[in-house]
Amino acid sequence: MRIILLGAPGSGKGTVAEALRSACGFPKVSTGDLLREAVREKTPLGLVAAAQMGKGGLVDDATVLALLRERLAREDCRDGYVLDGFPRNLAQAGSLDALGLSGPEIVFDLRVSDQVVLERLASRRSCPRCEAIYHLVNKPPKKAGFCDVCGTALVQRADDTPEVIKERLKTYHAQTEPLVARYAAKGYLHRIDGDAPAGTVLRDVRRALDAALGRREGAGS
Repeated sequence: MRIILLGAPGSGKGTVAEALRSACGFPKVSTGDLLREAVREKTPLGLVAAAQMGKGGLVDDATVLALLRERLAREDCRDGYVLDGFPRNLAQAGSLDALGLSGPEIVFDLRVSDQVVLERLASRRSCPRCEAIYHLVNKPPKKAGFCDVCGTALVQRADDTPEVIKERLKTYHAQTEPLVARYAAKGYLHRIDGDAPAGTVLRDVRRALDAALGRREGAGS
């Protein structure tokens, strides 16, 4: 089963992906993680990506898709996986379909107001060493300013400042929101109130997923 997570920056896609991995065993497949890993390990695709990023540009879709194809071919993705951060626009959605893999069976749209996104991301801090994520209000570190896991000083990502967040939201509304209508027309979409508490969001996601899995098992019997 392919699960696609849609939502603005800060809508909770990463939290949902991790919860589904823990509960269902579906690996989280993040194109951002794939790019960082490939660059760090200096794989052939990683060298291509590093060269593009070194010039100040975005990594082209062909390189991202090649990384994605390699990742989805691994054994742990055989029964299902969660896509976090891809597709981001209609062109990428078409490219994903063109990979020839099984079609997306369930898409969650985590609906969060722009004001909540601003509040969430402006208070987010991360560990530059182990990449643990904290929130100054909802998930503060035990020792202010330092990672619980490795003790490294926490930082605010450059793209988590209010000015940058507003630009990221503009990009999301212009490029990613059209995917909602695309997947709704295909009957894959489930809208989730992402403004709700995390426990409620995860409960609603699990209910929709359990219903989808039940329909699939029923069709195969």
